[in-house]
Amino acid sequence: MSTGTAGLAPIAGTTTDIVSADTRRREFSRTAARFPTGVTVLTTVADGQLHGMTVNAFATASLDPLLILTALGNTSRTARYILDTGRFAVSVLGAEQQDTARWFADRSRPVGSESFAGLGWQPAPYTHCPVLDGAVAYFDCTVHDTHPAGDHTVVIGAVHAFDTLSGQPSLLFSGSRFSAAPTG
Repeated sequence: MSTGTAGLAPIAGTTTDIVSADTRRREFSRTAARFPTGVTVLTTVADGQLHGMTVNAFATASLDPLLILTALGNTSRTARYILDTGRFAVSVLGAEQQDTARWFADRSRPVGSESFAGLGWQPAPYTHCPVLDGAVAYFDCTVHDTHPAGDHTVVIGAVHAFDTLSGQPSLLFSGSRFSAAPTG
């Protein structure tokens, strides 16, 4: 493995690469999009209303205790509800759930329980937050800790229940496109 920089573009932000903040953000997003991620929908219940959002910034964080982490945009309505209630469920989407991923990423969808109309779901066993039908796995969580991170908040979730729901492939997102995870 080479550690040289031959052939690499100048590192953004150096004196040889002065660009606008907007250009840097676009280039950062384009570069980050090269890393494939799984696709999840985080849900919560606040004031008797269901809320959900698509999230691809999700990972397991610890096996002892069982913790996950996710990054939630600070301007997201659902993020506010998750932080206010301290509870959420994570539905790991299956490869056939591209429309669901797009739906919960669309800021123009109806607010609250209306956004779940026509979608099947079951209450998670601990928090009773929605676990979407067709998901390949779920994690039922409470907020364990939060950390500000620029325009996002990193949320560490304590996992109270979890399960694999299907052997079907998971939904992946890379290069602004959906695909199925390999099985095996």
